[in-house]
Amino acid sequence: MENIYTAYDFLMAHKLLFTSLILLVIWFTRRTLLNLIRGDVAFLSDDQRAWMSRTKNGIFAGTLLILFVLWQSEISNFALSVTAIAVAIVVASKEIILCFTGSIQRASSRSFRIGDWIEVGQLSGEVIEHNIMATVIQEIDLLHGQYHYTGKTATLPNSMFFAYPVKNLNFMKRYVFHNFTMIVPHFVNLYPLIPHLQACIDVHFAHFIDVARRYNSMIEKHSGIDLPSSEPHIEIFSHTAGEQQLHVRVFCPTERANHFEQLIRHDFMVLFSEAFPGLVEHAKYTPLPELPVEEEEPTK
Repeated sequence: MENIYTAYDFLMAHKLLFTSLILLVIWFTRRTLLNLIRGDVAFLSDDQRAWMSRTKNGIFAGTLLILFVLWQSEISNFALSVTAIAVAIVVASKEIILCFTGSIQRASSRSFRIGDWIEVGQLSGEVIEHNIMATVIQEIDLLHGQYHYTGKTATLPNSMFFAYPVKNLNFMKRYVFHNFTMIVPHFVNLYPLIPHLQACIDVHFAHFIDVARRYNSMIEKHSGIDLPSSEPHIEIFSHTAGEQQLHVRVFCPTERANHFEQLIRHDFMVLFSEAFPGLVEHAKYTPLPELPVEEEEPTK
């Protein structure tokens, strides 16, 4: 018995040798059983094929079970190390995984394509390139209502699509609802000025208002919602400080939105100065005092 225990301890200490012996015994046993089942016949019957298949599958399953029991401790340690490595890889490559899944989300939802105007967080611009990791946009200054390119190129990681909503502004490339406010520091009746200001706006918009109406109707049919009217809209609000705010909303070509805003502001200032001449203060130019010039000492 001592010799058996000594041999067992030796084989367990040298598991590669023990595994080789086990595989050799299993191979010899498998070969012997298959030869017994086959016999000396030239052609195999269905029963023989079935028993040979059961023998092969049973021996293979038994081999895996024996090797798993023999190498159980090593397999457990390897699995733990692989799990730790996998967790470390996932943590280290979190942003890469989010960028990849964000690309899948963009492709599946079809939220935008190259050439569309989009807004993600505080960034907005025209999409010029996208891949599995990032989306490149040509920045547009929509935050200040300018609608022009800033000359900056922004690269957005696709992981931002999970943190911020993606707004498709493609319809704003041609026409836009442009809003701006004019502040009047005096609390006066501005309502009589609205019809005159409306007439001035109609004159500025006369040459494209029909196209704007059709485009507005097309957007409504495409989106399935009732958008604000394409007609210019004027509202007056009172502020807590006593000042009044004249809010104007127009539906106009995007590239000329700021130009029309300046025209409307000019018309309102002219109408206000004519209606309330006593409130208009004319600033006088006051020249700045000349600063004394220190005389330089001649060099010796």
